[in-house]
Amino acid sequence: MFLAKSEPLETIQEHTDNLLEQLNILKKLYGKKIHVNWNLLEYACIYHDFGKINNDFQEKLKKGKRNKNEIPHSLLSLLFLNPKELKKIYTEDEIKLLYQIIAYHHERDFNDYDLKMINNKKEGIESLIKFFNYSKIKEIKLNKVSARYFYPNERIYKDNKYFKDYVLLKGLLNRIDYAASAHIPIEIPNDFLLNSMGKLGYQWNDLQKYMIKKRNNNVIAIAQTGMGKTEAGLLWIGDNKGFYTLPLKVAINAIYDRVTKKILRDKNTEKVGILHSDTYSEYLKREGTIEDINYYFAKTKQLSLPLTITTLDQLFDIVYGYKGFELKVATMSYSKIVLDEIQMYSPDLLAYLVLGLKTITQFGGKFSILTATFPKFLIKEFEDISIRDVVISEKPFINSNIRHSIKVINNDIEAKYIMEKYDNNRILVICNTINQAQKIYKDLINLGINNREVNLLHSKFIKQDRAEKEEKYLNWEIIMKAREYG
Repeated sequence: MFLAKSEPLETIQEHTDNLLEQLNILKKLYGKKIHVNWNLLEYACIYHDFGKINNDFQEKLKKGKRNKNEIPHSLLSLLFLNPKELKKIYTEDEIKLLYQIIAYHHERDFNDYDLKMINNKKEGIESLIKFFNYSKIKEIKLNKVSARYFYPNERIYKDNKYFKDYVLLKGLLNRIDYAASAHIPIEIPNDFLLNSMGKLGYQWNDLQKYMIKKRNNNVIAIAQTGMGKTEAGLLWIGDNKGFYTLPLKVAINAIYDRVTKKILRDKNTEKVGILHSDTYSEYLKREGTIEDINYYFAKTKQLSLPLTITTLDQLFDIVYGYKGFELKVATMSYSKIVLDEIQMYSPDLLAYLVLGLKTITQFGGKFSILTATFPKFLIKEFEDISIRDVVISEKPFINSNIRHSIKVINNDIEAKYIMEKYDNNRILVICNTINQAQKIYKDLINLGINNREVNLLHSKFIKQDRAEKEEKYLNWEIIMKAREYG
């Protein structure tokens, strides 16, 4: 019995069957949107782990004995590829792609290995393969790895015309492999969002109608606060795989609750996820409404959910091209990404965002920017780096409601002035420093305001206290009504 995994025990045949099952799920759901050589990807799924048929790897799994001279199984898997047979089906460049995505499906450097070391393992593995039977292939025959197709650390990079094919193939192989290992579906169909939106019974406003009409385009829409940008973004995503990005975790948590409780109304809730640095703790807070938090968390981290509400850094770190970035790029190649309130991003994050959008659109993904304020220089940036096919709304979406009036007073802010304006109203006081905020808070207490009616929030609170405060403020209206009725 040749093992692929030890916890739980899983043979190479079982693991490979799981990969092929995940491949079929992906192909069925998004096969028309992903422009990749599916036959080549299937071939990679079958052969990617055959290099585990070696004594060093099996001893490591079965007995916990590690050989310091062990050669990575991804390199040994190349011995199972037959160039003569492959030439009957694929071009020479496609065969090189196959070698690369199998060799690098686990990211690591191969500076310590050369072809001679790999090919010297051929004889030892040949003594084992007579004990290995797999119904998906007729015959297993080992072949020496030729420098014509592969040499350690000679990788396909951006300047190669096959870079896009490499990224998609490797990224999808990683997605498939990780889903199979975790025993979770690689993708869960989005068969609920439009139906749930329709059941709200709303009359869609001009912004929302516009986003429905431009569903197949990259869109920039400027709309004032209160125009229903969240609904507009969800209508634009439709029944597709979608990511909804926001700058702040507290806003993400609030939108998640709004989507799950008010739009989905507790149906299909676990098809929507939160993805940021505190995902697990947020799921724990909602423990009563989630059947299996660990399983839900795993699906979220694996990007399996049809709708994910997330922060920019969770997706757009692809701009750095770090090891394994291909997985996210391949996922976003068939996804729709909504970017909300981009005016809140700093200049460096805007640069990060623009480069990320270029990559996403190059690979086939779509984006929409829904924002109250849009810096016009970004349009030129899009043009300069060839982000094309972007539809920009001709004018901002606004209504006739007067939401704000503004008065500028050329004095320092003081507690006495705040007290003059306070008459059971809601007043938000924003200070430049923590010390100033603390001083005004103390001054208000000293002036006689009830400490149950004044609250302080800044970055120096510990995480638990800050979370409690945020939840309290988000539910302030409920609290005030409860006090009113005793």
